[in-house]
Amino acid sequence: METICPDKAPAGAVLIIHSWWGLTDSFRAFGSRLADAGYLVGLADLFEGQIANTEAEARALRAQSRRTPMYKTLGADIVCLSYMAGSSINKIGVVGFSMGGHWAVWLSQRPEYNIAATVLYYAARAGDFSHCKAGILAHFAERDPWVSAAGRRNMERAILKSGCDYDAFDYPGTQHWFAESDRTSEFNANAANLALGRDLRHFGQLLKA
Repeated sequence: METICPDKAPAGAVLIIHSWWGLTDSFRAFGSRLADAGYLVGLADLFEGQIANTEAEARALRAQSRRTPMYKTLGADIVCLSYMAGSSINKIGVVGFSMGGHWAVWLSQRPEYNIAATVLYYAARAGDFSHCKAGILAHFAERDPWVSAAGRRNMERAILKSGCDYDAFDYPGTQHWFAESDRTSEFNANAANLALGRDLRHFGQLLKA
């Protein structure tokens, strides 16, 4: 895990989980924006420094065998981030992009990780939210073959059934990967900035309280 520290004592701690392209500079730039807002930022690296440029490479990276399962890597990252944040910070936020969004949901469903605020970018994963303690904010693209209407609907039903706070936004004219500047054909700067502003409000309400 890489970390980005704010200039002063952190107002909270946030773990960023990359999409299946790996830990690219897009996520470091996103993390820097959160650090500028006062958060201690952890950047998960599930591919151990490897980066994919094509879908075939991304599929291969996601499928390759690894010494430590992804869920254990993320659990260790949260423990490390919490330790770095210090005893005054007892709430953790998590942001996941696409594949990372699936992991962000998984972490948020498990109370032992103490996730207080979750942000999802173009990702939907259902399951049991009955032990979720997080407020969840989701961003969806208008045209997205990777996130089905049924998958999103199932996730939202499960969240609402649990009573967790949930808010979602759709971004007209966007595609999957719209918030990742490395994906030049899909990146939409206006939508990405709008989503980031909503993220900062979300974290401000749930992590700084």
